[in-house]
Amino acid sequence: MKEITEIFKLLSDESRLRILMLLEKRELCVCQIMGVLNMSQSLISRNLSLLAKAGFLVGRRDGKLMFYRIKKNLTKENMLVLSVLKELLKDDRVLLKDIESLTECEDFQKRTGKCDMETFKAFMKQKKKKRSGGRYV
Repeated sequence: MKEITEIFKLLSDESRLRILMLLEKRELCVCQIMGVLNMSQSLISRNLSLLAKAGFLVGRRDGKLMFYRIKKNLTKENMLVLSVLKELLKDDRVLLKDIESLTECEDFQKRTGKCDMETFKAFMKQKKKKRSGGRYV
């Protein structure tokens, strides 16, 4: 019972749920998750670390970048929880917006040919400008 309690405590945070649902779609680097959630690197890394420690994620380094994905061999409990979350959240507006934002982020990275912190900052600047109707806010 303690393991299940810890899983639900971990997933009671909206940011961790959003990260988990994004990674359920595909492997992502930290800067992509930062761009979608508009959160600091330290906060994203902390949440990724907690999800990995709970057995949901694995990470891999590629140069300076760190990529994360859902583990292939999830425990029975984690697999069941993830399955229920996917079903319950499949039409959630926040998560649908996250997927849209991820697509924009990936398109931006393809145009620039890079995935790094400078590209992330440029993407966030463009996103902010787009949200303000072309004016910098």
